[in-house]
Amino acid sequence: MLNSFLLLAEAVVYFSVMVTLFRFRKRIGLGVFVCALGVMHFLETYLASVFYVALPFGMVSPGSAVLFSGKLVMLLLLYMKEDAATVRQPIYGLLLGNALMIGLVLLLRLHAIAPLPDGRLPDIGFIDEMGWLMVWGTTLLVIDAILIILLYEKLGRTLRKAQFARILISVACVLTFDQAGFFTALHFVAGAPIAVFFGGWFAKMAAALTFSAMLVAYLKWFEVRDVQMPRGLTDIFETLTYRERYEALVEHVGRDGLTGLLHRGRFDADGEAAVQASLRTARLLSLLIVDVDHFKSINDRFGHAEGDKALKAVATVLCEAAGAEDQVFRIGGEEFAILSSRPHSVARLFGESVRTALKASA
Repeated sequence: MLNSFLLLAEAVVYFSVMVTLFRFRKRIGLGVFVCALGVMHFLETYLASVFYVALPFGMVSPGSAVLFSGKLVMLLLLYMKEDAATVRQPIYGLLLGNALMIGLVLLLRLHAIAPLPDGRLPDIGFIDEMGWLMVWGTTLLVIDAILIILLYEKLGRTLRKAQFARILISVACVLTFDQAGFFTALHFVAGAPIAVFFGGWFAKMAAALTFSAMLVAYLKWFEVRDVQMPRGLTDIFETLTYRERYEALVEHVGRDGLTGLLHRGRFDADGEAAVQASLRTARLLSLLIVDVDHFKSINDRFGHAEGDKALKAVATVLCEAAGAEDQVFRIGGEEFAILSSRPHSVARLFGESVRTALKASA
């Protein structure tokens, strides 16, 4: 019971200090938070290799159950409130730093070591063991970070309003994967028994529950401001992640304010992309241009308010006529366009049906 209480206390202390550093990132800089993550990474690996406590369900290391689980949640928090480009910085820093450490240890082996007055010598073997475990752990962390972001975004489609469940499922699944990967290395390097795997897994599930609850509470009560739009993502995170708030913003700014259709800027960009894709893959592409006759006379005779109503009515007819894969744009004052993957002969018939529908609605 005492060990369980102490593990919980360690999780609370770790989370409290880290989110405090994160909360004041605009004042003291995000580097303080990132450096703290890096320092704890060494302690986490050291404890995971030599420090274990007994719990009713098995052997557990605070380094793996508390510190690593907490670090993964911190990276998820960093992604949620900043962006994927920011998340990659501490991950790549840890990976390259560990690789540098291994390289320096190889050079240290070449020294003629002088013993201390008490006869002690440095334990190069332990440094080797720690170094390789840290490199392996950080390699897993890169994979874990990609997986947790992907899973978090994937779950957003069904659990957008259930934030606790979304975070908990993401963290629990990735921690399960990581436990299997890290235990494999720990078993061969340090001879860890199978009890360590099951004990560590149970402890990580408890940690996932604890950290997820604390993260939701923190987001609710301390992180209430809007998040900035993600900036340019240029590596694997760009390929694998789609920020839902970024998509929502793009969707909003890419539409015409009056009709709600995609606007001219989107037509230029999407049209060029569609043409390039059609040339590359031989996929069919048709373009229909719709121009409202005598629209100026409507404005002159009935006023701009009635003209706006007419444009909205045209937009409604076009949207109702368009298929699920068609894109409808307003490209000018009274000019509209539809990008369609229909064959040209079918697109002609579609154009006639649109013209008939517009005439019927007039």
